Amino acid sequence: MRQIKFSKVDIIKNDLAKVNKVLKSGWLTHGKYTRLFEEEFKKFTGANYVTTVSSCTAGLHLIFLALGISKNDTVLVPAMSHVASAHAASYTGAKIKFADVDLETGNITLDQIKKNFDKSIKAIIVVHMSGIPVKEIKKIQNFCKKNKTFLVEDCAHAIGSKVNKQHVGNFGDAAAFSFYPTKQITAGEGGAVISNNKKLFDQIKKLKAFGIDTDIKDRKIPGLYNVKGLGYNFRMTDFQATLLYTQIKRYNPKLKKRIENAKIYENFLSDCKNINYSTFLDGNSYFIFQIFVDEKIRNNLIKKMVRNKIGCSIHYATPIPYFEYYKKSHNKRFKNAEKYANTNISLPVYPDLKKEQIRNISNFLIENLK
Repeated sequence: MRQIKFSKVDIIKNDLAKVNKVLKSGWLTHGKYTRLFEEEFKKFTGANYVTTVSSCTAGLHLIFLALGISKNDTVLVPAMSHVASAHAASYTGAKIKFADVDLETGNITLDQIKKNFDKSIKAIIVVHMSGIPVKEIKKIQNFCKKNKTFLVEDCAHAIGSKVNKQHVGNFGDAAAFSFYPTKQITAGEGGAVISNNKKLFDQIKKLKAFGIDTDIKDRKIPGLYNVKGLGYNFRMTDFQATLLYTQIKRYNPKLKKRIENAKIYENFLSDCKNINYSTFLDGNSYFIFQIFVDEKIRNNLIKKMVRNKIGCSIHYATPIPYFEYYKKSHNKRFKNAEKYANTNISLPVYPDLKKEQIRNISNFLIENLK
């Protein structure tokens, strides 16, 4: 079998030509393409405000800082996610409390939020795992409002994911997106923060750029500005924004193809009793196509896939509270997150993946799971 990559970046010659032009211009940060991408991403997500950042993790960190989360607060985090979801809140000094997840989607549920909620919890982070939007997000939003608790959305996997036609990230106080190489659009690294709260957004913008109070384009005298608070350097370069701008402009048909590829997987795998997967959902942006197999054979199956040049991964192999850093303060078991971690396999679903390649992957899985 010819190699099938796990992911494939959507960067074409025209994108590289634009990047080259930016590099030659000498204006390499917060320039023309940063503004263009932010405007385009604002249209794409339907958010009122967008700012680029150096990574999704940095974006989440900035959100928690702008919300005033500190060492006296607790943040509720789903047990199944990338460790960055917890780290971003931990950077503020806040305590982390974990909640178990839905076994099918890996997403936090309202029931788990209610079970783990107490008065010390100042913020709840919701993760849209593998692109599957949290179906109870509106109810969670109402719960947070009722309990005067901040709601933060981790949309690292969810560019294009929607609930009732509303793009995820618009339900909480703010949300962060990732542009890591395996994501739907990429700049190598980088992220974006969206919000519909101007006061919060303005604070995030200041925090990402040293706490400087005046945007470079608004300075009447170059180099003249004030710093009224402690800030960070979490900015994105303009050549990264160039790549993102060109990709987001052509992303809608690519998103449609991801969804079509997910349907093809379902058609090929539907009769295999030894493979489970989440129910097809139009609002899922399909960052990956995730399957679940018996935990006794999962790791050996992945080794076979690698030997046969089939790209795959695990999202994720270890629940966050099971990592040594967090285990020191959490000895509770999270049964659903644990099973999810031990049984999931992430399959490629990128737009350039051919039907024949999906058929080959599916046949390989069926043959090895008899």
